[in-house]
Amino acid sequence: MKNKIFHSAFIFILVFTLLLTGCASNNGETTEPEKGKGNPDVSLENVPERFAGGEGAKIKVIRKIGGDDHTAQFLAGAKEEGEALGFQVDVFTANGDTAKFHDAIAQGLEEDYDGFIISHGDDAATVDAVQKLVDAGKSVVTFDSTEKLAQIENVTLTSQDDEALATLALDQLIKDTNGEANIVYLWVDGFPPMVRRNKVYQEKLASNSGIKEIERFGVAAADTSVKTQNAVAAMLNKHPKGEIDVIFATWDAFAIGAARAIKEAGRDEIKIYGIDVSNADLQEMQDGSSSWKYTAAVDPKLIGAVDMRLLAKKLAGEETPATYNLEASLISGEELGKSDEPINMVNLADTVEGWGQSTAFEEDWMKTLKEYYKK
Repeated sequence: MKNKIFHSAFIFILVFTLLLTGCASNNGETTEPEKGKGNPDVSLENVPERFAGGEGAKIKVIRKIGGDDHTAQFLAGAKEEGEALGFQVDVFTANGDTAKFHDAIAQGLEEDYDGFIISHGDDAATVDAVQKLVDAGKSVVTFDSTEKLAQIENVTLTSQDDEALATLALDQLIKDTNGEANIVYLWVDGFPPMVRRNKVYQEKLASNSGIKEIERFGVAAADTSVKTQNAVAAMLNKHPKGEIDVIFATWDAFAIGAARAIKEAGRDEIKIYGIDVSNADLQEMQDGSSSWKYTAAVDPKLIGAVDMRLLAKKLAGEETPATYNLEASLISGEELGKSDEPINMVNLADTVEGWGQSTAFEEDWMKTLKEYYKK
């Protein structure tokens, strides 16, 4: 009997101990990789001193706009590239809320981040915030942000080549319409890339008198595509068939909303030429009945990755350019439709040569770090 009681007590204590151990190791916090943990067979001899001990870095990516696939792809590209280099990468999107955007930067300044990627900071407050980050010894790379950030030493401004994006899409539009079309312009002011795209648009209108703008509108929000769909649907009720030939959408969130409205209204005589791309866009463009004919784009995931490489170079004390534009491509709905399988952001390179591929700023020591931290 005593042995039985002793045995039961022992089992109870053992189970209780295991439970305590389990609770202590799972407190709801994310467990970070052990410092310096990597493949010991990979030598870090050629790696800059900043990373040679396997310390990595702590990075914050903060984006003002959100709610679209382009944002998701951009953040994923930055996070994957950073983690491949052994960095801890935290991402945040304010979904168009200016106050939340600036709060995130201010909060990041108070935390122990080594570097920041700031996306779509479009106001004077962003310049002040980035200056504070730099003054605190933080490294900063920006994307599609105000050009006034160029006044801050050692900050790199990256962007899609917005002039090239607008030129590619508009030149195709002009070619397809023989320079004669009634056009609806989907655009919103206040964002640096939109300002650059609008400059090209105005130049094209001035040099092509047969292109007539009959409507323009746009709003940037967390649900831009839904708001655009509703706005375009209302607009179509005002303009019967024959009054609109083309919609030029300066953002893919505009284009996909417009495409859905056109499809629902049965107004497939209206063609769409856009800028930017996502998986949802590609699915829409592959549909043989879609009005969306062309879009000019840069791989958003690649943008995030290149920005992270630039930030890594800054942290390593290496020279980086003040500005960098990523090369644009023109994507044809007709070409997408020729594929025997669905096209997405991963296999788009099979249709668009060079898509998603760039060795820009990828140094040999970065390849070494990726091998060292490879799982």
